[in-house]
Amino acid sequence: QVQLVESGGGLVRPGGSLRIDCAASGLTFGTTAMAWFRRANGNVPELVAAIKASGSSTEYLDSVKGRFTISRDNAKNTVNLQMNNLEPEDTAVYYCAAAVNWASDPPRFRSSYDYWGQGTQVTVSS
Repeated sequence: QVQLVESGGGLVRPGGSLRIDCAASGLTFGTTAMAWFRRANGNVPELVAAIKASGSSTEYLDSVKGRFTISRDNAKNTVNLQMNNLEPEDTAVYYCAAAVNWASDPPRFRSSYDYWGQGTQVTVSS
């Protein structure tokens, strides 16, 4: 049974930092592309960041480039999102997603991801 468990969300002031983590189990992590999506105010979830199975390439939403960093540890089956200089517009529920057997550059479309976590709330407010 595949499980993706997010942790680390919370409330942070504008300009602050937060790291969210995702622990994966039940899949072959080293051949799985991973991503973080977010959904705000009932909008369609958007891809925030994605990382290749090998960790050798990443992709980011334009509005988070230079502020967010996605990383993974294939020995620990974890993927992290370090978020710096947070803005109120970053407020959303953040979801970890996995695209299994995906060795090429990580997919951009939600439909390409096979498994999803339950989500963790990130709120940026003063």
